[in-house]
Parts: sequence; C-alpha cells; structure tokens
Amino acid sequence: QVQLVESGGGLVQPGGSLRLSCTASGFTFSTYSMTWVRQTPGKELEWVGGINPTGDRTRYGDSVKGRFTLSRDNAENTLYLQMNSLKPEDTAVYFCAKCPIRWVSCESKYSSRGQGTQVTVSS
Repeated sequence: QVQLVESGGGLVQPGGSLRLSCTASGFTFSTYSMTWVRQTPGKELEWVGGINPTGDRTRYGDSVKGRFTLSRDNAENTLYLQMNSLKPEDTAVYFCAKCPIRWVSCESKYSSRGQGTQVTVSS
C-alpha cells in the first residue's frame, strides 16, 4: 500500500532554513504528481505547493512563493521541500501527499498523505 514518510522538521529561528524529505513506497512514484500541505491547529489545511512527475514543473501557494522550493529524486523515490526565509507563520505540521491520478496535478485534493513532520519557527 501507499506509504509516505516525512522527515526533517524541527525548531528553527525566523529567517532560517529547513529541508523536509518525504520517502515514498507502494506505488510508482515517478508517474504521480506530488504535493505538500500544512496544518496549523484551528486553521484549515493549506496547500503549500506541488510538483509534476518529472520534476520540471512546480507551483506554489501565495504565502510561500519565492521562499520554498519543491524538488524530487525519482531514482530515490523521494520528495523534498526546501524552506528558506522562514517566518513564525510557517509553523505547522507539514504533510507530503500523493495525487490520485497518474500524471495529473491535484493541489490539496490528494489521495494519500504521510503522518506529517512538525516545523516550528520561533526565536
């Protein structure tokens, strides 16, 4: 079955950087668009960004555009989220997620997601 395991979260000061990883298994990773979403208690799930199967097209939510970068390594079945210039409002649990249909992007309408990794931005 589909498994997605995020790692790399932690505590970082404002202005700092983190790189999240997501290791995928149970499906043909290289044929699915992937997406990152984040959740803060009391707030709706927010779409962070998405990447196409070949990794040459990415899209981002307005709140992270210019600061976050998605990439993927299909040989390693791994998705990445590079987060720079972090702000306290980026504090959230970050989830990687698989889009439901091969070759089709999905934003937040994913079919499976991982358990999440906590990112806390605070001085």
